[in-house]
Amino acid sequence: MWSGRRLTLTDISAMTTRGVLFIVSAPSGAGKTTLVRGLLERDEQIGLSVSHTTRPPRPAEQDGVAYHFVSTDRFQTMRDAGDFLEWAHVHGNFYGTSRQWLEQRLASGHDVLLEIDWQGAQQVRTVFPDSVSVFILPPSLEALSARLTGRGHDAADVIERRLAAARDEIRHVHEFDFVIINNILSQAQDELAVVARAARLLRTSQMARLPEFFHSLGVN
Repeated sequence: MWSGRRLTLTDISAMTTRGVLFIVSAPSGAGKTTLVRGLLERDEQIGLSVSHTTRPPRPAEQDGVAYHFVSTDRFQTMRDAGDFLEWAHVHGNFYGTSRQWLEQRLASGHDVLLEIDWQGAQQVRTVFPDSVSVFILPPSLEALSARLTGRGHDAADVIERRLAAARDEIRHVHEFDFVIINNILSQAQDELAVVARAARLLRTSQMARLPEFFHSLGVN
């Protein structure tokens, strides 16, 4: 029971018991990975959830850092055992998020960011309705095509499939809380950082993070 003593910032910080779950989605080539990397460099309170995937690693990608790279058989075994909070089949490969790891991180007061597609976002929101979701848009489909071509990773037919998929993905933009148009990178980075700060100040986030503090004020 609260003694009536004025609470200090240290007291309030010690009461934090629940992290915020951020979901960031975008069509391929919209700049999601670059924006997420910039946010993580700015905001040390957020940790990136490392997904499992069956796609082969790209140059310079490290297992356990970019993704947990696993075989299709291993992925399907984990999926059938219920190990994934969400999973999806995207561009011919499987992607999934570990349920146990995520729940443990949030329960210990750490903010977690999921960099997943709209299908995964739908699945996560059913389990974590208080999650904060952000959709990254390119300035135009023409700009998106230029970015995909400029990567030099994919053949022309693969790029066409990705553009077709992007058109479908963009139709789900209304399912997200925030939308950032990645036209000027520095501006988009600032906007994503603002979303992260604002999300922590939402009533639902504050009450989940500081239940004892609100109880001390007579708020349940």
